[in-house]
Amino acid sequence: MLAHLLIKNYALIDHLELTPDPQLNIITGETGAGKSIMLGAIGLLLGSRADTKVLYNPAGKCIIEGTFDLSGYYIEHLFEEEELDFAPTCLIRREISPTGKSRAFINDTPVNLETLRRIAGQLMDIHSQHDTLLLGSNEFQLQIVDTYAQNEEVLRHYHADFQAYRKAQQVFNRLTADAVQMRKEFDYNQFLFDELEKAQLLPDEQEQLEQELLILENATDVRERLQLATEYLDNPEQSVIVFLKNAVSSLNAVSKYAPQYEQLRERAQSVYIELKDLASEISYEQDNVEIDDSRADEIRERLNLFYHLQQKHQVKTLKELIEIRQELEAKVGRVLNLDEDINKAKVIAEKAQVKLMKSAEKLSGSRKSVMAPIEKQVKTYLLELGMPNATLSIQHKTIEPSESGIDDVDFLFSANKGIKPQQLKNVASGGEFSRVMMVIKYILASKRKLPTIIFDEIDTGVSGEIAIKMGQMMREISKSHQVISITHLHQIATQGTAHYFVYKDNSADKTVSKIRKLTFDERVNEIAQMIGGSKPSEAILQNAREMLQVQMALSQKGQTNLF
Repeated sequence: MLAHLLIKNYALIDHLELTPDPQLNIITGETGAGKSIMLGAIGLLLGSRADTKVLYNPAGKCIIEGTFDLSGYYIEHLFEEEELDFAPTCLIRREISPTGKSRAFINDTPVNLETLRRIAGQLMDIHSQHDTLLLGSNEFQLQIVDTYAQNEEVLRHYHADFQAYRKAQQVFNRLTADAVQMRKEFDYNQFLFDELEKAQLLPDEQEQLEQELLILENATDVRERLQLATEYLDNPEQSVIVFLKNAVSSLNAVSKYAPQYEQLRERAQSVYIELKDLASEISYEQDNVEIDDSRADEIRERLNLFYHLQQKHQVKTLKELIEIRQELEAKVGRVLNLDEDINKAKVIAEKAQVKLMKSAEKLSGSRKSVMAPIEKQVKTYLLELGMPNATLSIQHKTIEPSESGIDDVDFLFSANKGIKPQQLKNVASGGEFSRVMMVIKYILASKRKLPTIIFDEIDTGVSGEIAIKMGQMMREISKSHQVISITHLHQIATQGTAHYFVYKDNSADKTVSKIRKLTFDERVNEIAQMIGGSKPSEAILQNAREMLQVQMALSQKGQTNLF
């Protein structure tokens, strides 16, 4: 329900605030006074495109703000899906800067227009005489059937089953498609895997073999250099170790004379031991260096295999080749297990389909059960609205399961006797559409919480008696749903629980559209002018007063005098 509306700097509106009544709000005023301007501003709240041309003051910011009471709407899931905080009171704001930049907010959180339309579309519904597209839509017609049947819970289960089935079917289809491609590649992948598996690759083997080959290819030089190093260090006749041994002996002789001599001796002894160990290791390495051409050839062959595989797979290390081998093993393994995986996926999809069809048939049965009552009620109320020969027939056919079920419905309509019903969008005139939409909204009002309904002069072109009945319908709807009706007919204006008057104020340099809530006496005068012109007679004024008093009395008794 719209609890408060603020419009600033929009078209002819400088500053306008409106706090609508929870029930039936009537808005009247002369043509061009600003009623359509106010609807345009509300349209911005619903996600309409913005334009800087609408700015009253081109240098200022346009702000449209609506405060909504969400009690009883059950749309928390929409806020969760859009990752918005939910609160019983919702503030929607739209801003247009002088540069043309448009911003939208829901509870002070910036949102895009798609999110704005999705949320605000559940809170307000504007219907005009020319708004024929919605009612002619098969999707909307199916929503009418679901709303009448109160299928909310059944739909929720169906949607869950449909998503589960679609996911299972996607898995099965993907596996089936992958199987075709993977089987084409299986022989080649198997060959590549076998080749890498046969190579018995180890992560550090290449570096080790390359180092060993380097030594083998330079074995003679290595042996000679190691032997020369050994002789320098440990030749029995003349070497570093012989000289160092003599130095240790000399220091040993004087170590008893002073502590520092003992320290020198110890250091010399340590160096002597270290050099003896070094000479031993060099000698050991010299003994291990062999001139082995066959081993060198064996290593070259192994390394050539590595280089070939690396070039083939466009990598540089054995580690990468090992990873490729593991991937190929997984691919080959998947192919070998494909049939089992596909069969499992098929069974899951078939079970999901069975469950889906049960939900679909339950939903379809619920829809079919209310089609005849809808046809009957629409025909009955259209008769009361001056269409005695009108016929509405709901055509149904079963389709493949989709997001909305297995049902396709088409509202077929005829306003004249002896004329075969045809698609509603093709045969109904603007006035007929208005009355059909009015009837549908009326019969749905008792089924669920509807958004705030705004009727924009949908009574255009109807007779006085029909206008009375349309007004009574609006009054009845407003008992459970907030209604705002823009009208030029006094028969409807008298039904309102609140009456607002839109007018132009020319007292300043620039015309401004304003709105004010009328008192009882002001309502009497406004309705009298709607009946008899700008200067109504006393009889007309009295008539207007009596009509309002009758409606107020009925309202206090909770009655509407409907049909």
